[in-house]
Amino acid sequence: MISKVFSSATVGVDAYKIEVETHLEKAIPNFIVVGLPDGAVKESRERVSAAIKNSAFVFPTMKITVNLAPADIRKEGSSFDLPIAIGILAASNQVIYENLKDTIILGELSLDGSIRSVKGVLPITINAKKDGFKKIILPKENATEAAIVEGIDVFPVSSLVEVVEFLNACLEIKPCKVSASEILSTFKNYKIDFSDVKGQAHAKRALEVAASGGHNVLMLGPPGSGKTMLAKRLPTILPDLTLEESLETTKIYSVSGLLPSNQALISTRPFRSPHHTISDAGLVGGSNIPKPGEISLAHHGVLFLDELPEFKKSVLEVMRQPLEDGKVTISRATLSLTFPANFLLVASMNPCPCGYFGSSQKECTCNPPLIQKYFSKVSGPLLDRIDIQIEVPAVPFKELSQKELSENSETISQRVIKTRKIQTKRFENEKGIFANSDMTSKLIRKFCQLDTQGEELLKIAITKLGLSARAYDRILKVSRTIADLESSEKILPQHLGEAIQYRSLDRNIFA
Repeated sequence: MISKVFSSATVGVDAYKIEVETHLEKAIPNFIVVGLPDGAVKESRERVSAAIKNSAFVFPTMKITVNLAPADIRKEGSSFDLPIAIGILAASNQVIYENLKDTIILGELSLDGSIRSVKGVLPITINAKKDGFKKIILPKENATEAAIVEGIDVFPVSSLVEVVEFLNACLEIKPCKVSASEILSTFKNYKIDFSDVKGQAHAKRALEVAASGGHNVLMLGPPGSGKTMLAKRLPTILPDLTLEESLETTKIYSVSGLLPSNQALISTRPFRSPHHTISDAGLVGGSNIPKPGEISLAHHGVLFLDELPEFKKSVLEVMRQPLEDGKVTISRATLSLTFPANFLLVASMNPCPCGYFGSSQKECTCNPPLIQKYFSKVSGPLLDRIDIQIEVPAVPFKELSQKELSENSETISQRVIKTRKIQTKRFENEKGIFANSDMTSKLIRKFCQLDTQGEELLKIAITKLGLSARAYDRILKVSRTIADLESSEKILPQHLGEAIQYRSLDRNIFA
């Protein structure tokens, strides 16, 4: 007696089909799972046998062999519990085998036969539709996430009994239906706003430029000047996620098991703020079977690194390539996986270890060698990849005590969206280029041409600041964004001058 049930698993942020083959034979009772199962899959034997018995079905007293094909790919997780149980019941004629065609089944079983949620449902459903499956049976908690994918019927279940009765046509379950556009509009509201920030007009302007062109930002200022407050509000002025961006981001959260149970889509720009003790693998992704790290969880959103010099130097250096490519590739002996990592980096740091170098309010206790050592923790190549570097001074009492609210996020966001539309039109024929920060050297030469006065101004700035070739490109990209904010086709000297001001940290460090 043999049966075949289709399931699915994820590798990276993509899914692939798994065939759960079950063979029953009259021999000494035994239960074997083969096909490179990990510890959680091997333990499914106990969960499956208990769930079948506690659901009042007959567990065959035979030799049971379950093969998870393809057998050369390692299987992990508990989502194979339900398909293994259905495979055993189908092989023992307790489930109508013909009703398993064109159906993907996944779910974790409790000992009493109830079904728990699993990870990676969105990429699994997308792949199931791509492979031509018509139905997917999964835990009720994962139903709305799967129902985002159109063209496949999603049947939510809460127990093994429900699944068997449904497959035997004794129970009718209506497919779950949701509207992706409705979900995006429902959950996109933010609880914070730029109007909460007192003063810091220069920093707000810099963040508006950063949001408009997708530029990375580094803020330098004493403790309590509002760096973290500003960073947390940056997602509120970014354009709303498109459905495509939302699906890409949701896939990452789904395979990581971080998607909230009551939420089918990530509908707002992610904001990730890892602690400075994070490891290389925690930031970029890793483990034996690589999992997404913080930079991938910030995909299409903001990655905030508070107290940048406190991070391990090795951790910061592994970010250099993802900042350039918008993706990270993790290689292991048996496989190599690529995770998307197109994020906007916002970092902050103090002007010295004590935080009060140059302050008129408190005396700095750091000597010059200590300050130099503090800054040296952040390498020049990493700084070169940060387009905008600004000082965020302490806010004076006069500005703190103002009753009037400053400009809100909605108003700023409208200008950002308008500027992004200009860039979308500009790069409509350029593959993989969506914002000014993505421009290659060839595109910089094409779209960032300067007049004689602008070239002279940039020459003076580069010579005096000793900036690198990469920093030269960054200035041109930022000046292009500033010109776009003013709907100017040409980069004027005032646009270039403002962009040069946003490299002020270079003067502080290298002067």
